[in-house]
Amino acid sequence: MIVVIGSFRIPPSMVDVIRPAMEAMMRGSRAEEGCIEYSYALDIFDPGLVRVLEKWRDRAALEAHLRTVHIAEWRAQSSALAISERELTGYDTMDDGFHF
Repeated sequence: MIVVIGSFRIPPSMVDVIRPAMEAMMRGSRAEEGCIEYSYALDIFDPGLVRVLEKWRDRAALEAHLRTVHIAEWRAQSSALAISERELTGYDTMDDGFHF
């Protein structure tokens, strides 16, 4: 399994503007083969900080995700939506990991 975690920033005043684009990105990603989880979460203590969590069956599923129309549209909109400080890191768990 591949786990991607990270964050990006938007101006707090843009939250309502970006919400439909975030919802479209989440719906499209969650419908993909190999997507286990895909979510964005607004940080309660840091307005404008959006936390990202993705789980993919394997690297091939993640690579296919990166070639989808909805991610191309998301990237094309990122400047207009004032997305900044994007930082995402992927981890290959090599198995199901552990739970606690």
